[in-house]
Amino acid sequence: MDTPTPPLSVTRPRSVERLVAGTPTRDGAGVRLTRVLTQDLQRRLDPFLMLDAFGTDNPDDYIAGFPDHPHRGFETVTYMLDGRMRHRDSAGHEGLLGPGGVQWMTAGRGVIHSELPEQEEGRMEGFQLWLNLPSKDKMRPAWYRDIPSAEIPEVTTADGVTVRVIAGASHGVAGAMQRETTEPLVLDLHLPGGAPFAQPLPAAHNAFVYVYRGSVAIEGSAVPVQRMAILANTPGSDGVVLAAGPDGARALLIAGRPLNEPIAQYGPFVMNTHDEIFQAVRDFQSGRLA
Repeated sequence: MDTPTPPLSVTRPRSVERLVAGTPTRDGAGVRLTRVLTQDLQRRLDPFLMLDAFGTDNPDDYIAGFPDHPHRGFETVTYMLDGRMRHRDSAGHEGLLGPGGVQWMTAGRGVIHSELPEQEEGRMEGFQLWLNLPSKDKMRPAWYRDIPSAEIPEVTTADGVTVRVIAGASHGVAGAMQRETTEPLVLDLHLPGGAPFAQPLPAAHNAFVYVYRGSVAIEGSAVPVQRMAILANTPGSDGVVLAAGPDGARALLIAGRPLNEPIAQYGPFVMNTHDEIFQAVRDFQSGRLA
């Protein structure tokens, strides 16, 4: 959709609680990435468990990919900006994730999968977000969906901001994915220089903005490139208002309804109790996970 929409009203916008730079690390078989949402922020940003950002022109940083590995108890959302990644899993699913596309995987009771580059040169850039499952859904059957770029709804605001609505809804446009319990909002914002953008948010939802091009300002706080701004949970707040710097910006706006449940994590397993983690490890070691 490219018809401009009128601005939404946000009268009590959230401020920035703090900025997070992320931690450079390697994962999989040596893929270089930045872990923006780390384990110590899981309670603060419930229901989100992790956000990784990756972007490189050097094949040595990504070529080994993520060979077979297990998951249980949460969902993974992979959003590609550049590059091609092949997915295969123990449930028989296979898909090719390309530029602008999203892979949404519900690990549920268990899945073993691989994510391997389908290129030997060129740029590989994107994000992976981990979204927790409520306790009642942690042992549901595994599920998977590839969402090509053309199937992600877009809307253009009256100020020229292009919004890719991956999950939730923005400016009257429903996203490609909806989740009833956690109610995730995942937006990719493309802002021209100086353009403002407003998005209503429930006051009780946890929310953050990650800037991956340019810079933005949120209620007087500058958010530079490659920084995550955790938005304050101000009582009575009704949304967020941000404005791009003079050279424009691209940013992810992510929000969701907290589960307020215990979080027990051991690597690729996220459950509610340590006993459930021990069971996941036993199931994996005995071949019963997936």
